Amino acid sequence: MSVSHHGAQKLSFAGLVVALGIIYGDIGTSPLYVFKAIINGRDITEQLILGGLSCIFWTITLQTTIKYVTIVLNADNNGEGGIFALFALVRRRKPYLVAPAIIGGCALLADGMITPPISVSSAIEGLTIIYPNLPTIPIVIAIITGIFLLQRMGTSIVGKMFGPIMFIWFGMLGVLGIIGVGGNPHIFKALNPYYAYDLLTAYPEGFWLLGAVFLCTTGAEALYSDMGHCGKHNIRVSWVFVKVTLLLNYFGQGAWLLSHIGMPLPDINPFYALMPSWWLLPGIIVATMATIIASQAMISGSFTLVSEAIRLNVWPKVRIKFPSDLRGQIYVPSVNWLLYLGCLLIVWHFEESSAMEAAYGLAIIITMLMTTLLLVNFLEKNKTSKWLLVLLLLVYLPIEGSFLVANIVKIPAGGWMTLLISLTFIFVMWIWFKGRKIKNRLTEFVPLKTYIPVLKQLSEDETISKYSTHLVYLTMADTLFEVESKVMYSILQKRPKRADIYWFVHINVDEKPYTMEYKVEHIVANDIIRIDFKLGFRIEQKINFYFRKVVEELVLNKEVDVTSRYTSLREQNITGDFRFVVLKRHLSHENDLSGYERWIMEAYFTLDRLSLSEEKAFGLDTSSVTIEKVPLVITPMKEFKLKRVFEHSYQYEPTPEEPIKC
Repeated sequence: MSVSHHGAQKLSFAGLVVALGIIYGDIGTSPLYVFKAIINGRDITEQLILGGLSCIFWTITLQTTIKYVTIVLNADNNGEGGIFALFALVRRRKPYLVAPAIIGGCALLADGMITPPISVSSAIEGLTIIYPNLPTIPIVIAIITGIFLLQRMGTSIVGKMFGPIMFIWFGMLGVLGIIGVGGNPHIFKALNPYYAYDLLTAYPEGFWLLGAVFLCTTGAEALYSDMGHCGKHNIRVSWVFVKVTLLLNYFGQGAWLLSHIGMPLPDINPFYALMPSWWLLPGIIVATMATIIASQAMISGSFTLVSEAIRLNVWPKVRIKFPSDLRGQIYVPSVNWLLYLGCLLIVWHFEESSAMEAAYGLAIIITMLMTTLLLVNFLEKNKTSKWLLVLLLLVYLPIEGSFLVANIVKIPAGGWMTLLISLTFIFVMWIWFKGRKIKNRLTEFVPLKTYIPVLKQLSEDETISKYSTHLVYLTMADTLFEVESKVMYSILQKRPKRADIYWFVHINVDEKPYTMEYKVEHIVANDIIRIDFKLGFRIEQKINFYFRKVVEELVLNKEVDVTSRYTSLREQNITGDFRFVVLKRHLSHENDLSGYERWIMEAYFTLDRLSLSEEKAFGLDTSSVTIEKVPLVITPMKEFKLKRVFEHSYQYEPTPEEPIKC
């Protein structure tokens, strides 16, 4: 059972269209709010506009084009990208890098809550130009509600429309930009990095404007996260078109603003100011559709992120659904409604997109910094020149560090919400990861060879009623001839479980995304069999289905006889029954844990109770599963002496005259 996945698709027209629809939603809608955030009530001056434009151009060039499109896309995991895909490539050599992976992943989830409100609000607020008294909040909430309600149906049909719509959107950006630039072609002198330097050093509060400038590249992380959908070659080619149209629009807005120096600036978004009055309503409709696509991309990305986190054991097991037959089309109900609730809270709290800008950007710059740290370790693993690694750090740590500092000052104005959401997710991931580490730390393994004679005798002992023809246990033991002591306790002592064949199933999560392999070891022919599954971190663990498929292949190859060993049933060639036993561990009171570890474990088991049960998480048929609770003694209590006190014992004996009453 093996599946190959060619994530890095070949360059094609269809791939380019798909890239437009999936990859660029977030960064493609940034012209709606970037210049508005830079101005933010400030007086329009040539220094502000040219400096802001220069910062935008060089941020997109250095951060998006060079770092992500040129360098980061090479760190693909069998064609797949994203911070957890990158962590999977380096975790075996440096497992402690789980910390930046968790921080970056949680910040990206927080961005998934903030992107829909700010994008949709920025588009809908354009209607106030036509209808000044129009309440936009109900419209924004209605659109966001519709987006999240549609998630359970999948996006395969709508997804086919994304590419053409985004092509229209980027075409509109370019045309509007050309119209704006035509009135003031001198705006292109902002390509000179001197103007960026002048803004950051000479303009009052110039450095802090980087927090607004950074919004132009917030979607760069999505280029990497969604690489598996269309391939890095299609991303690189389509980015040329996207970058040109984005820059044309930014420069067009800048040209319009320069033409209003010294004039009272109308209360209007520079993006909509470029539009002729007759195109305003159609332009708002196109912008709204683009923001819906941007929101959809972030939500789908959040689903993928959580599913990968589950496979890498840094997120509690939750229900995952597959609404279509397309690979990568997943729906995580709990995450969907969690994001929806967060989006509503953000809309109700901030009300306007201009207020949301303070909460936007901080999450993504944190993710970008974590990606840089993981990328350096990946390049080091691949024997990249140390001089190139040093150059990479010297260039991008100061750049991203500056963006981080500039975004930190926005915490009081709304950035606190980004931190609160990110820290909540980090808390969940860290508790789950650390709790599993503590739980597995002293899991006792015993040599299976020692128990082989006992298991054979138990299988043949007819004085014990047969528990099942085939008895299946999931084991964490990595080596062939080891098994958890609790498994043997369950078979031999909990209630002796006589079976004809004992199966031990082990699941290993591979660093590659779509690996589907297995191997079988006949420890004792037709008596004790072990199956090792090697599944990619993006593969759903449908163990019941995979196990049945493996057994069918073993029967076809005549490696095992699964026919019932009851005489009457065997004559009819009836297959024996299979039963899975799942050992559900709970925290024993017989522990002497430190205060910190006890707190971690209590929080872990609270999350465990709220998460999906193991039998459902592994896709087991619940009608053939037995759940056994076993105590988890992590740190046994220290030895103690209980003193027995001896006193004169008195035993009553009836006298002969006294009758004995029954």
